[in-house]
Amino acid sequence: MTRRRLSLAGQLLALQVVIICVVLAGVAAVTVAQSTQRAEETEGRRALAVAETLANARIFREAVAERGVAYVRIAAESTRSVSGSESVVVALADRTVIASADPAQLGDRYPVGDSTVLTGRAWLGEREVAGSPAAVAMVPVLTGPRREAAAFVVVTRRYPSVLDGLAAAAPNLLTYLGLASALGIGGSLLVARRVKRQTLGLEPLEIAGLVEHRDAMLHGIREGIVGLDLRGRVTLVNDEAIRLLRIPGDAIGRTLTELGVGEELLDALLSSDVERDRPVPSAGRVLILNRLPISSRGRPIGSVTTLRDRTELLELRRELDLTRHVTDTLRAQAHEFDNRLHTIAGLIELGEAEEAVRFVHRVSSSRSEFSSEVTAAVRDPSVAALLIAKASQAAELGVDLRIAPESALPVLGDQLSSDVATVVGNLVDNALDAASTAPQRWVEVGLGLVDGDVDVVVRDSGPGVPPGMEREIFRRGVSTKAGGQGERGIGLSLVHLVCTRRGGDVTASSTGGSTFTARLPADPETVDGALVDA
Repeated sequence: MTRRRLSLAGQLLALQVVIICVVLAGVAAVTVAQSTQRAEETEGRRALAVAETLANARIFREAVAERGVAYVRIAAESTRSVSGSESVVVALADRTVIASADPAQLGDRYPVGDSTVLTGRAWLGEREVAGSPAAVAMVPVLTGPRREAAAFVVVTRRYPSVLDGLAAAAPNLLTYLGLASALGIGGSLLVARRVKRQTLGLEPLEIAGLVEHRDAMLHGIREGIVGLDLRGRVTLVNDEAIRLLRIPGDAIGRTLTELGVGEELLDALLSSDVERDRPVPSAGRVLILNRLPISSRGRPIGSVTTLRDRTELLELRRELDLTRHVTDTLRAQAHEFDNRLHTIAGLIELGEAEEAVRFVHRVSSSRSEFSSEVTAAVRDPSVAALLIAKASQAAELGVDLRIAPESALPVLGDQLSSDVATVVGNLVDNALDAASTAPQRWVEVGLGLVDGDVDVVVRDSGPGVPPGMEREIFRRGVSTKAGGQGERGIGLSLVHLVCTRRGGDVTASSTGGSTFTARLPADPETVDGALVDA
């Protein structure tokens, strides 16, 4: 662990040293530039001051006026030596040089260039001297009553070099370097300590390896995984979740609303509660959600949800449910036939042959009457056969199963017929179970095609749905029945999933018993066919 800490701190210190060096180089460049500029200005002022001092000296002016060349030369050389100037040149008004440290210049005409000195005004400029820039000051020597320019003094002073400027700025640069180093090292250690706490003592390479491993594991899971922050933005998502939710691949950082997630699925994903095996329809599929809020150091940071596609399982469960309905119906019919055969056999043994014949006619008439009532109201063979079969189960329980007078259902498509049979079978089973314990035992089934939807209404004389559970009762595992064998809360959950999968809905209410109303959007062929028959 110590080696790791030093490794991270060493990286931060190396980065800090690079930053310090870059900053120091920048500071040095700016300092030298400023120092050079100030030195050039200073040297220019000094050159002008030296030239003005010599040109305005009374004895020097008199020597120039009287052509005292010897004194002029001595004064010029003395001024150059004392002031530390590069050169001091004195030339007459016609630019003839009469005093100079360089004997080769004597008698030559001094080049004044763009200088204003010949007009009687001082001038300060810059010229190349031996390949180096230097400050040049020219000041006229005014003599006589009319103060005419009899001569002019030229003073030249070299500018300091870059090395000279750097040497002058070295004390400040060393001070900056010391302060920056101290602050950089201290800051690096503090940052390294803070980063270590936030990364749980892991090195950058270890963190990168964990992220790569997590991504590989996340996208390799066959279940969909979605992570959300407190604002509902996606923080992690794998390929399976993108497929199940049908959202874009660049979902990270975007909200579920922006991604176009459906309302019911959105409600489940953003719920503040723990969700266990919650079925939610989504784009023609049935997804099972498990949602768990997550927190860090006691502070909530979001949630993680797993998604499983259970559409195929739902289809299998529906087929098994239909098989169970058929099995129960056959068992009830067999039990009913056994009882009637025993009755007929007993009447024959007692010699009541005529009564046995009348009993057979009564049973046949009652059976045919209900079958005729069902087939007259329900044209779809599958749903009609299911209701006729349920009559035997109702008779076994002592419940009066009847068809609502206003019922009128046309022939349905194969898929819609299967869905309606599932809904009717589960709702009738639930109603028979509830009505079997009531003083008055009856169940009424209403079927019809209303505004392009197949409406299924099942009423019973049972105790009704407890208040406040009208929506909760359709969730998986929720049941109003006490105990019993097997898993509870499946039938109504299956009805809800079948309805919502087709874009419909199912509701429950209690008024003198229970009333369940299911709505399944019909196929266009079903609607058109019903209109033609009408």
